[in-house]
Amino acid sequence: MDPAWREMISAIHSSGRQAVLAITGGGSGAIAELLRVPGGSRLLLEAIVPYHARALAAFLGATPTQACSNETAVALARRARERAATLAPDAALPIGLGATAALGTDRMRQGEDRCHIAVATGAAVELCSIVLDKTKRDRPAEEDLVAGAIVLWLARGCGVAASSPRVLIDSDERYTEETWT
Repeated sequence: MDPAWREMISAIHSSGRQAVLAITGGGSGAIAELLRVPGGSRLLLEAIVPYHARALAAFLGATPTQACSNETAVALARRARERAATLAPDAALPIGLGATAALGTDRMRQGEDRCHIAVATGAAVELCSIVLDKTKRDRPAEEDLVAGAIVLWLARGCGVAASSPRVLIDSDERYTEETWT
């Protein structure tokens, strides 16, 4: 593991935040990345992968209109933050991260390869979205990219200096950020 990456993850662990992560599948390697660096128990309260549509609906309390969307990522982050607030000690700063992705698959799927990552820290939710060029990467490379983007976006939510997930994509791919209240 790159020493700078390890140092950033260590800073996330030491940020004083207590997190619940909800990642619908694509990019779930971010959980392993966070746990690979000692100190993860200071940050991570719970990580859930509601991969199946029924599991996603059960976690959210309703079936989303679309599994991979801005709205679903924000709903996941808000629900994860609620869970973090329930699980965290009173003095902790709860944070929720929600991520959803539609990546390369072994069946026909319409739409772009993309991900939406949201972090809820309080009243506002910060969201980033990435649309990938389907021809540039295979599924494992897309998985790695999304996992990296999740860790970078979580760092931002934890107040840790980190690059924007934009650095992970090529200039002809799309990246957006927005704040939801």
